[in-house]
Amino acid sequence: MQNPAVIEDILTRHGHDGTHLVEILREAQEVLGWLAPTTLTAIAAGCGLPRAQVEGTASFYSFLRTVPRGRYRILWSNNITDRLQGSRDLMNSMCRALWVERGRTTEDGRVSIDTTSCTGMGDQGPAVLVNGHAVTRMDMDRVEAMVALIRDEVPLAQWPADWFHVADNVRRRDRLLDHGLAVGAPVAAALARGAAATLTELAASGLRGRGGAGFPTAEKWRVCGAAPAAERFVVCNADEGEPGTFKDRVLLNSHADLVLDGMTVAAITLGARRGFLYLRGEYRHLLESLESALAGRRRAGLLGENLLGSGHAFDIEMRLGAGAYVCGEESALLESLEGRRGIPRNRPPFPVTAGLFGQPTLINNVETFACAAQIAVQGGAWFAQSGTPQSTGTKLFSISGDCPRPGVYEFPFGIAVGELLAACGAEDVLAVQVSGAAGECLDRAGFGHCLAFEDVACGGSIMVFSQQRDPFEVARNFCHFFAHESCGFCTPCRVGTALLRRLMDKIARGHGSRHDIGEIEKIVTVLRAASHCGLGRSAGNAIADTLEKFRPAWERRLHSTDFVPDFNLAAALAPAQQMMRHAVVRSSS
Repeated sequence: MQNPAVIEDILTRHGHDGTHLVEILREAQEVLGWLAPTTLTAIAAGCGLPRAQVEGTASFYSFLRTVPRGRYRILWSNNITDRLQGSRDLMNSMCRALWVERGRTTEDGRVSIDTTSCTGMGDQGPAVLVNGHAVTRMDMDRVEAMVALIRDEVPLAQWPADWFHVADNVRRRDRLLDHGLAVGAPVAAALARGAAATLTELAASGLRGRGGAGFPTAEKWRVCGAAPAAERFVVCNADEGEPGTFKDRVLLNSHADLVLDGMTVAAITLGARRGFLYLRGEYRHLLESLESALAGRRRAGLLGENLLGSGHAFDIEMRLGAGAYVCGEESALLESLEGRRGIPRNRPPFPVTAGLFGQPTLINNVETFACAAQIAVQGGAWFAQSGTPQSTGTKLFSISGDCPRPGVYEFPFGIAVGELLAACGAEDVLAVQVSGAAGECLDRAGFGHCLAFEDVACGGSIMVFSQQRDPFEVARNFCHFFAHESCGFCTPCRVGTALLRRLMDKIARGHGSRHDIGEIEKIVTVLRAASHCGLGRSAGNAIADTLEKFRPAWERRLHSTDFVPDFNLAAALAPAQQMMRHAVVRSSS
């Protein structure tokens, strides 16, 4: 066993509570370097959980390691914008300099190098994570300096501090980023107005969820508050994992109290006593500052047993994810909060009636809670003055890719895509990917569309691609992303994303045919019809869009129109097709 005293200390701090399993595993790894079999056995015994469950959870999350890795663990962001900025060449240079292959560890155990999904640093890439800490703006000079530090085994604490600086890069502010509210003002306003009147103002505002789905926020709060409950919970979904999105990073870095105020307003309105802020693992650098903000709010009476002397009790716990895009789906997030693998639940029931620990749970996005805090002070009518009738308020856009001014832009809903491109200085644009890998790819014909729920919905990510870029390679990058991030629960997604990756790689090597494109289109159809959750249903979006709008980028790669099968596609697809047929029968019965 690796240091039983360390493990016991971690277990004691978490009350030997198995629902804290992800946190326990993460903290044990931070101290011990990796999760050895004996460590997993000790944690299982200490939490009273089956050994298989603990190992299953540890193996699910990409940032948890059940095999040894280097003392310096370098993960290069594999997002398409980082790739276009030269991350692959920089990573290869680092591998050569340190005599290590990608995905391997040096024989002396000093360093391991690999890729990871989007790190949320698309505005200042190429980016890497070094032992979980973000380093931005990588170039050859920085690679060479980092190699020297690793060779000399210089501790991370002695590395140049400016390497770890993550800039906000706010390019345009509007009502939200220029809110001017005092810390705690939304909480005081909600207490003075009362729960019913606060919910009325939220309804009058027309606020819709800022995570991308756009569900009416007031209705979500109303249903959660009306559901029978022994206890209610408020959860902030800060698992901002969609490629190209980083707006929530800025809110949590520079406007954390506004987000926490919004969570507290929700708790007052619903009668919740406990809240959780689930922070994506890539934002590990924000954890200490957020914990400090929570401590400051407790001292100021804005959290705890007696909010501002009102008798209301509410407190917030921080939880850090461990690298799983699927945990951005709200029911998968709840599974993670309960210490399990992030497998999306069957719905209904929905979290608002049966969520965390089976109790009604309100889950909103970071930006949604910030908007709710504003509404608590300014009122619903004020909020509805901005935006469009169906999409009220302003929206934060994370812009990256081929533009001279990447960063966060705040505009009222209804802005045209072309206006946004002009604001960031983008010229000679071929395509815009809206809402990340799961979103929609627009060609020039779509630049007149408005970013609003009634036209082109946008969760926040805007990736710009110039005429020099290859739409096929963009779609292939997203295809690899989904194949890597699939939770593996359902056959259509587990098999379908792997087949798409294989077929697209075949086309990229120049061995593809028109038949392969036809098979790709069939697989996308199966994914959309039969996948268990939104990850699988959206995994083929970029493929379908680029095939429709940029088909020549695909066809010029084809070897011939003759098809020579290199695997039995029908047999591979049979389980997914059978599942789809059963789903159709169930839905029609």
